[in-house]
Amino acid sequence: MLIEAAGLAKHYRVKRGPFAASVVKAVDGVDLRVRRGGAFGIVGESGSGKSTLAKLLLRLTEPSAGRITFDGRDVTHLAGEELRLLRREMQIVFQNPHSALNARHTIFDAIAEPLVVQDRLRGPALRHRVEQLLDTVGLPKLFLYRYPHELSGGQKQRVCIARAVALNPKLVILDEPTSALDVSVQAQILAFLKELRAELNLTYIFISHNLPVVRYLCDSVAVMHLGRIVEQGETEVVFSTPQHSYTETLLAAVPRFAADRSLATSA
Repeated sequence: MLIEAAGLAKHYRVKRGPFAASVVKAVDGVDLRVRRGGAFGIVGESGSGKSTLAKLLLRLTEPSAGRITFDGRDVTHLAGEELRLLRREMQIVFQNPHSALNARHTIFDAIAEPLVVQDRLRGPALRHRVEQLLDTVGLPKLFLYRYPHELSGGQKQRVCIARAVALNPKLVILDEPTSALDVSVQAQILAFLKELRAELNLTYIFISHNLPVVRYLCDSVAVMHLGRIVEQGETEVVFSTPQHSYTETLLAAVPRFAADRSLATSA
């Protein structure tokens, strides 16, 4: 396994008045194991805790309880230089490519930033590496000194992906990476992500509420509800024979899945 979580939790204390407070359990006692080289989907409705779980796994948010093991090493309480070095192994592609890129920075600047910060690359070596990354994500070199507003949504997301894989990470978390894109562009990006995973031997954690997309990209899946994982397993098994009522509700809300199950039942 590449990354594991045991009893992972994030609780927030929320004030309800001058003398009262309550605890919100954004993530509550999550256990998961992600296979090296696999694509692990996390699905659930908005507010179920998916993005908070991603931030916990990346150590962008401190857990209230539990343990995170990455590549056989306990990383739950890393800090300082050790945490900085861990960053190169774990990267994220955010939902909205329009806000993920700084409007004042060129595409070269956006992709070069992690290479400058982590590897101290400069000059011709830096330019060469950025050009390599543009080629990897299928963008021409003439994009180097363009600004985000000159690119389409799909092109911006490719830039974000190039930045995420710049340091050759072992794990990439994709947080709704296609939901802000047009349907035709979504299909292109998903096909590209599938090819890139095989080419670079990446491990994906793919967060989405779009079940058909998860079915296409992921070989295993976890279903989150109210901060907990209520069901997990191989994607086709979970989607074809759900064991939890919440999973059944999610599947019933998608016409394609509802129709597939109806045909299977009648047969």
